[in-house]
Amino acid sequence: MNVKLHTPKSLKAGSGFSSMKQFLLSLLATTVSIALTFGTAAVVDYYKKKAAKKEMVMMVISDFDKTIDKVMKADTALRQASSMQQDLAVHPADFDTKRYTFPQLLSVVLEMDFPETTQQVFSSSIETFNTIGNANFVNEVSAFYIHRDKYKDKVIDQLKEEIEKNEILLSLKSFFNISFPEYVYLNWAMLQEMQNCRNKCMHMMHVSEEDLQAFSEQQQIPETKDPETVSNDQKMLDEYTTATKVIMEANEKYKD
Repeated sequence: MNVKLHTPKSLKAGSGFSSMKQFLLSLLATTVSIALTFGTAAVVDYYKKKAAKKEMVMMVISDFDKTIDKVMKADTALRQASSMQQDLAVHPADFDTKRYTFPQLLSVVLEMDFPETTQQVFSSSIETFNTIGNANFVNEVSAFYIHRDKYKDKVIDQLKEEIEKNEILLSLKSFFNISFPEYVYLNWAMLQEMQNCRNKCMHMMHVSEEDLQAFSEQQQIPETKDPETVSNDQKMLDEYTTATKVIMEANEKYKD
C-alpha cells in the first residue's frame, strides 16, 4: 500500500508561515555571522593587547637591567678607587706611580650615560597605563627612574664636580679631599634600591629570567670589529695614556 505524505498548505512556498520561517532562518544566520565577526575581533584585540603589554613590560625591565649593569660596573670602579686611596694613606710615596691610573678607572663612573628613550615612552602617554593595566607596576617603574635620576645627581654629577674642583691628580692632599668610601656607600645603596624595584616588577608581572634573556637576545644587533680596528683602538688608548702622563708630569714640574 502506497502512502503519500502531503506538505501542509501552511508550509508550502508562498504561504505566510513559510515566509516567516525563511525570515527567521535568515535572521539567525545574520546574528550568528555578526556574533562570529565581533567575537573574532574581540579575541584578536585581546591577544594584540596582551602582546603589547608583554613587550612594554620586557622593554622596561630590559632598560632597568642596562642601568643596573652600568651601576654595578661603577661599584667595582669606586671600590677599587677607595682601596687605592686607603693604600696611599699608608704608602703616600706610591702616589706618583698610581695617580695616572685614576682617569681610566673613574671614567666608568664619570662617562656613564643613561638613554631616556624607554623612560620617555613609558611616561609620555596615558595609553601606557591602559596597556599595562597594573597600577603597582607603573608605580614601581616610576620609582626606579626617580632612583636613577637621584643616582646621576648624587654620584655621577657630584663626583665630577669634586674632581674638577680638587684636581686630584696634582697632589696627594687634593686627592684625599674626596671621600671615595662615601661614594662606594652611595653607589651601593642606590644600586640596592634599583634592584629592589626591578625584582618587584619581575614578580608582579610574572616575568622569568629566561623570558627576559630571550627578549634581550631578540633586541641585540651583533657588533663585530675586525682585528685591525681593535688594534687601532688599543693604540689610541695607549697614546692617550702616555700623553696624559707626560702633560701631568710637566704640569707638576712647572707649577708655581
